[in-house]
Amino acid sequence: MKTLLLIDIQNDFMPGGALAVSGGDEIIPLVNDLMPQFELIVATQDWHPADHGSFAASHPGKNIFDQITLDGLPQTLWPVHCVQNTGGALFAPGLDTRRISRVFTKGMNPLIDSYSGLHDNGHRASTGMGIWLRAQGVSELSIAGVATDYCVKFTVLDALAEGFKVNVLSSACRGVNLHPGDVDSALAEMQAAGAVLQV
Repeated sequence: MKTLLLIDIQNDFMPGGALAVSGGDEIIPLVNDLMPQFELIVATQDWHPADHGSFAASHPGKNIFDQITLDGLPQTLWPVHCVQNTGGALFAPGLDTRRISRVFTKGMNPLIDSYSGLHDNGHRASTGMGIWLRAQGVSELSIAGVATDYCVKFTVLDALAEGFKVNVLSSACRGVNLHPGDVDSALAEMQAAGAVLQV
């Protein structure tokens, strides 16, 4: 079954959002145009509690983009973003959500971040996506969304590790690029792990 997986196309990751990804809004018409080519469309949604440990605001004296250890794992500190039941966590305007069959929320545990749509960053808990996809007969995923160098990358790597074939629709992804070259490195890492990069 041809399956399109959309990663975190949410207001806070769009230009003007709390954690804006440059050009994030540019992928929306591309994704909408892709949808008719797929039988199944699934999406992920960052869904953080207001006191999430990945937020710099949760750590007095720390700044956005500082590096800390959170519950034993390295953690980049982010601006407060995609807080549950706020406008920033909603899917971006213009995204055709009518064809999305299932949304998997992530990042609810305040003690651990969850870049991947399948597992938290420590692989301590699963979102259930992998099991659900297999129950639908899915063996191959095409992935688009934000951000290339974080949530897209880790979703792709986890999906490959679980045995899915993965196509990265790179023209319909945008990255944070916190450090110059991060996006290119992420694409190379995904390809080296077995993903097929498609423009």
